[in-house]
Amino acid sequence: MPAVPVESHPPLRVALLGCGVVGTQVARLLAQQADDLASRVGARLELVGIAVRDASAPRDPAIDRSLLTEDAAALVERADIVVEVVGGIEPARDLLLRAIGAGAAVVTANKALLAEDGPTLYKAADDAGVDIYFEAAVAGAIPIVRPVRESLAGDHVRRVLGIVNGTTNYVLDQMTTTGMSLEEAVKEAQDLGYAEADPTADVEGYDAAAKAAILASLAFHTRVSLDDVAREGIMSVTADDVAWAAQTGHVIKLLAIAELRDGATAAGAAGVSVRVHPALVPTSHPLANVRGSFNAVFVEAESAGELMFYGRGAGGAPTASAVLGDVVSAARHRVLGGKGPQESTYAELAILPPSAALTRYQVRLEVDDRPGVLAQVAQALAAHGVSIEAVRQPGTPEAPDGGQAAGVAQLVITTHTAPESALAATVEAVAGLEPVRTVTSVLRVEGA
Repeated sequence: MPAVPVESHPPLRVALLGCGVVGTQVARLLAQQADDLASRVGARLELVGIAVRDASAPRDPAIDRSLLTEDAAALVERADIVVEVVGGIEPARDLLLRAIGAGAAVVTANKALLAEDGPTLYKAADDAGVDIYFEAAVAGAIPIVRPVRESLAGDHVRRVLGIVNGTTNYVLDQMTTTGMSLEEAVKEAQDLGYAEADPTADVEGYDAAAKAAILASLAFHTRVSLDDVAREGIMSVTADDVAWAAQTGHVIKLLAIAELRDGATAAGAAGVSVRVHPALVPTSHPLANVRGSFNAVFVEAESAGELMFYGRGAGGAPTASAVLGDVVSAARHRVLGGKGPQESTYAELAILPPSAALTRYQVRLEVDDRPGVLAQVAQALAAHGVSIEAVRQPGTPEAPDGGQAAGVAQLVITTHTAPESALAATVEAVAGLEPVRTVTSVLRVEGA
């Protein structure tokens, strides 16, 4: 199709909701790249307003203060494309629905809203015949939404495994490489601007869980909400856990995992399992080498095989890059006709409970230092249908000095794959054995 002369189409009006770190970069790029964007779209993109809570607050010099408005509702109703980078549920949801109702295409980076109530927005956009794009809602600048939703539309995705929160990856990486405690690493992340003053959404796994819900919905053509995601943060990870991970050939990462279960095995029923938790990742796995605040998503598909998407997962400029890519797509549809992908929920798969997930455990125990203890532990595992892959004890070359008191030994047991329910029951049974003094740590093993 030949390019549409820019002059032949009236400018497209763009409204921006939010002028924080990301919003400022979006406005900057719209101005700096105006000519290139016009050539790519076939029409000029005109920023007609920026909705903020306080128009008198200090702003980056790149922001044209004449565009600032506190009347977001009026702004969205006079735009062709509305970009939302406010975050949160309200007023973002109401404003996007207003925009869609007024016939505007919408671009959002709001993972919390999409994970909680995406279907409402998708249906509204479909009914109105407008686009809704959200590449920036998952993994910042990394193009992962479009590949899963469009590039792999002719394939069957089996599993998505990802590091989708840069703050927690930075914290765990600092603990691994410098020996920092979790508290020290979180404080450094805050000082560097990677973590908010209240880091709860990151360290407790809420941010990653929202992104996991979005990816699972796209990958498996089934509606997955935030409430469907089993979530565990990193606050229980200790420096000792990190040290043992290194000794056993792993690193600890907060992973978002979404996988398709076909029910073919005796382990459980068919459906989708979605979870977020810290896990031991073998150092040989590509995700083990994702450092600092970077993100990476590992996709396994039937025909395409294994795919890795890697890059900066947060920050103003990287996220704005993803936003602008969506703006160009929506704008080109305005100029040339057509519409982006709709929500795909035809599969309507069951959402499996956390107990149905298949995983492996690495369990550290303090036990009485006497003969026969390992046999009792092994018997307890066997009774629950869980087999042992490896056992390590202090004194072996690969085990660190446990520093335990006289008469106490430390066991590190790695299991083979089993249902989460069986593994959890096994740990409870082992904890109740007479020679077991304490269960020091339980971590899942993924990516093997």
